Amino acid sequence: MVSRTDRSAFAEWLWTIDRYMLIGIFTLMVSGLVLSLAASPPVAERLGLESFYFVKKQALFLIPSAAVMLGVSALSPRYIRRVALVVFCVMLVLLLGTLFFGSDIKGARRWVSLFGISIQPSEFIKPVLVVIIAFLLSEGRKAQDIPGQLISILLFGIVASMLVAQPDFGQTMLLTIVLFALFFLNGLSWLAIVPLGIMGILGVAAGFTYLPHVRGRIMRFLDPSSGDTYQIDKAIDSFIAGGWLGRGVGEGTVKRILPDSHTDFIFAVAAEEYGIIVCVVLVTVFAFVVLRGLYMATQDQDPFGRLASSGLIVMFGLQSTINMAVNLNLMPAKGMTLPLISSGVSSLMAISLTMGFVLALTRKRPQPRKNPIITVTRAAPVQPA
Repeated sequence: MVSRTDRSAFAEWLWTIDRYMLIGIFTLMVSGLVLSLAASPPVAERLGLESFYFVKKQALFLIPSAAVMLGVSALSPRYIRRVALVVFCVMLVLLLGTLFFGSDIKGARRWVSLFGISIQPSEFIKPVLVVIIAFLLSEGRKAQDIPGQLISILLFGIVASMLVAQPDFGQTMLLTIVLFALFFLNGLSWLAIVPLGIMGILGVAAGFTYLPHVRGRIMRFLDPSSGDTYQIDKAIDSFIAGGWLGRGVGEGTVKRILPDSHTDFIFAVAAEEYGIIVCVVLVTVFAFVVLRGLYMATQDQDPFGRLASSGLIVMFGLQSTINMAVNLNLMPAKGMTLPLISSGVSSLMAISLTMGFVLALTRKRPQPRKNPIITVTRAAPVQPA
C-alpha cells in the first residue's frame, strides 16, 4: 500500500489519477486481447500466416502501449502540449510521406513503413491535433490578439486535405465532428453553428460526388441490391447466430469467412461467440469510460485541460460508436477500428496515447489557496468609573 503521506512521484500519480477510468481502459485492453484470440486465427490462416500471428502481435505491443499510456498520464499539461507538438510535426511529415511512399492497400495509401513496422500516421495525428487545437482555442479566449480559431482551422485544413488525398474520408469526417465539438465547447454561438453545419453537409455532398468509394458505400447502405454487401451481411449473420448467450468460445463459424473479422468487424465476432449480452457489457464499459471522462473534464478549472480532455473523449466515443454501428448495419460501412479492441499496432498505440492524454489532463490537481484576510479590531479603551 502507498500511504497518502508519501510524497514520491509514484504516490502522487497514484492518488491523483482517476482509477475508475483507468480500470475501464485496462478492461477494454484485456478484452481486445481475448477477442483477438477468437477472431484473428482464421484471418491469419487465409493469409498463409501462423494461426496466432495477430494474437502474438497484439500481446507483444499491448505492454508497450500500456507503458505509453501510463507514462503519458504522469505528465503535466505543459508537457502534454510539448509532446503533442513534437508528435504532430513528425506525423505530419509521415502523413505527407504516405502520399508518395505509402503502401497501396485496397486502393488507399494510409500506411508507411518505419524501421520495419507499418505505421498509420492518421491514427497518431488525430489526438495530438485535438490537443493543439484545444490549446489554441483556450489561448485565443485569454488574449483577443491571438487568432486561435483561424490557426486551428488552418491546421485542420492541412491535415484534412492530406487525409482526403489518401483517401480516408471516414477519418476526415471524424476529425471534422470533433473540431465542431471543440468550437462549440469553446463558446461558439448558435448562429455560427448553422453555417458550419452547412459546410459539413456540403463536404459530405462533395465526397459523394467526387469520391467513387464513398458514393458506393452510401448507395449500398441505402440500397443493398446496388452493390456488394458481403461483409455487412456476414456481420449480421454473426449476431443472429450468436443469439443472447453466444455459440461458445472457439465455436464461431461465420468469422471464418468474414474478411476483416480481426479489425473492423471484431464486434460481430464477439456477438457470435460470446453473445449479445457480452456485447452489451462491452458497450457499457465503453459508455462508462466516455461518461467518466466527460465528467472529469467538467471538473477541470483550466480551459485548456477541459477542452482537450473533452475533445479526446468525444473522439474516442465517436469512433467506438461508428465501428459498432457499422457492424450492426446502422450506418454506411467505414474502415474504422474499435478502440483498444481491434487488432492493429497503430490503432492500439495511438488510442493508448489518446487515453494517456485524457488520464493526465483529468488528474486531480491542488487548487491555489487564497490567503485568508484577517481583520484585527482594536478594543475600545475602558473608561474609568
